[in-house]
Amino acid sequence: MSRHEAVATHTFGTVGVRAIACLALLATLAGCAATTAQASDPRDPFEPLNRVSYAVNDGVDRAVLRPAAKVYHRVTPHFVQTGVSNAFANAKYPVTLVNNALQGKFGDALNDTGRFVLNSTLGLCGIFDPASDVGLDINDEDFGQTFGKWGVAAGPYFVVPFFGPTTLRDGIGSIADDFTEPHSYLEDDSTRWTIWAAGNFEKRVRLLDADAVIDRAGDRYTFVRSAYLQRREYQVRDGNVPAENLEDAMLEPEGNDSLKP
Repeated sequence: MSRHEAVATHTFGTVGVRAIACLALLATLAGCAATTAQASDPRDPFEPLNRVSYAVNDGVDRAVLRPAAKVYHRVTPHFVQTGVSNAFANAKYPVTLVNNALQGKFGDALNDTGRFVLNSTLGLCGIFDPASDVGLDINDEDFGQTFGKWGVAAGPYFVVPFFGPTTLRDGIGSIADDFTEPHSYLEDDSTRWTIWAAGNFEKRVRLLDADAVIDRAGDRYTFVRSAYLQRREYQVRDGNVPAENLEDAMLEPEGNDSLKP
């Protein structure tokens, strides 16, 4: 096997799990569509099945992820948590750079190239954030947003087991995102999977503040769905969303994938 073939194989290993999970869920939903009960929201035609996935994810989150995130947040010094968050955000910046260009935001692409270079060098692989100190703005773009800018509709809402909420557009976009993340091209499987797991755990830590708000909701499933869909619309439209279309539930941190159920 050539080096290029090996890299391609390793890369698919990273994105393949998400792709297979999404495709398996879509196949299941398609097969059950004829017998699915009427959903309360037209954006969520598979709500009964999505609620089952939500319950599974919520159980895993409450039993494992949330307690672990709380321990990490409590015992880890704040400056260490900040450095870890900065490093993971910097590692994902190539996704933003590519999508800035695809959306024709060339000024933002230049700004973000400066951020990435400065933080990757003087910032010691992104642990520190000197780019913000010199006035370079933080942007957040992904393929789901790019597809939305190109006029692709969000499509139906899904809750993917162990991956969380998405839409058809954002699910496909997240697979494309993985191909633009540098860690996807690491040849060592254990290193690549460790980085992937650590990055998702770091996202879960940043969601701790949202837990109390979600737990107070009368229907947590509906609340999370509304928060996700509104936030994605806000991102696709760069904030140009009519006030009446927004609620206060803008909870998720950067990125379109979440460990929240």
